[in-house]
Amino acid sequence: MASISLRGAQKSYGDHQQVIRNVDLEIGDNEFCVFLGPSGCGKSTLLRMIAGLEDLTDGELRIGGRLMNEVSSAERGVAMVFQSYALFPHMTVFENMAFGLKLAKTPVETINQKVNAAARILQLENLLTRYPKALSGGQRQRVAIGRAIVREPGVFLFDEPLSNLDATLRGQTRIEIARLHKQFAAASVVYVTHDQIEAMTLADKIVLLHTGKDMERHGSIAQVGAPLTLYHRPVSRFVAGFIGSPRMNFLEATVSALPAGGVEVVLDGAGETLTVAVSGAKLAVGQGVTLGIRPEHLETVADAANQPQTLRRTVTLIEALGELSYLHLNAVGEAPLIAKAPGDAQARVGDTLTFRAPAALCHLFTEDGFAVPHLETLP
Repeated sequence: MASISLRGAQKSYGDHQQVIRNVDLEIGDNEFCVFLGPSGCGKSTLLRMIAGLEDLTDGELRIGGRLMNEVSSAERGVAMVFQSYALFPHMTVFENMAFGLKLAKTPVETINQKVNAAARILQLENLLTRYPKALSGGQRQRVAIGRAIVREPGVFLFDEPLSNLDATLRGQTRIEIARLHKQFAAASVVYVTHDQIEAMTLADKIVLLHTGKDMERHGSIAQVGAPLTLYHRPVSRFVAGFIGSPRMNFLEATVSALPAGGVEVVLDGAGETLTVAVSGAKLAVGQGVTLGIRPEHLETVADAANQPQTLRRTVTLIEALGELSYLHLNAVGEAPLIAKAPGDAQARVGDTLTFRAPAALCHLFTEDGFAVPHLETLP
């Protein structure tokens, strides 16, 4: 078992380039934790700090309760799988998988047992005598994973391991990694990706890192939680806009009333009134806010006058993907809308449709970008 604890972890290059900022994080035994975020947010740097490939500028790192700040990478009990596979081209699959064990002077019989066991798990038994040049991208990645498995580490570290694979292989290898985690129940996994599908399907816990124009937050944690928590209860507009594809719709609005069952807002430029099931305790009538609603939460309804909780928009573009379609709707001000519809929806470009925005599925964000708490918590 190997839990991971980061306290006040920071990483800077020189006096002005701070990459990781005040990270406090607990990763439990057997937990699959995904570091997620846009390019340049510092997620790979944070992973390399855990691996011992980057030193902490400040703060502390513990693995299994042991302080690791001054411990070498080889002594941390971690195994890392890189984006580039990093296989030796002159070695066979068997030799690549056995390389680390040979360096550790492991007995030959033990090496054979561990490599053959990993090969069975990864379906590489018939490839052990091949060289990397004779393997597909997916097979090479499995060899790299096998090289980590044979070491039986307490922590597996994956640095965007699927980014070099095509879409089909990414899906297959993602499933294999999920199955491996179930088989090696004693190991913790830290996985870096910018792919939301990988994060949502693999993670027990997602750590979303900040980046962007706000350099005071760059490299800090935007939100930590279960995948569905980040999806349903984002704590900020940044999180809401990053989680979900297509991204959440954002509409500028003004608070018009504060009834007991939520907050009533009027959409700027459209005059449409919606109620959002959030707490109005810290809001005031006349205050500017941003309303968020995901494309999949906009429901097409029969057109009816004065129907509550609805928006009327004209279809300007349709992306037909087979099982579903994305309807691009006319903008009000600078706020275009996207709605998700069934693949057999009869909508056409130029149609004016009515969409219901359920109060419980809408979000409100204040001018500083933070979410207004919902009235009900997730089950």
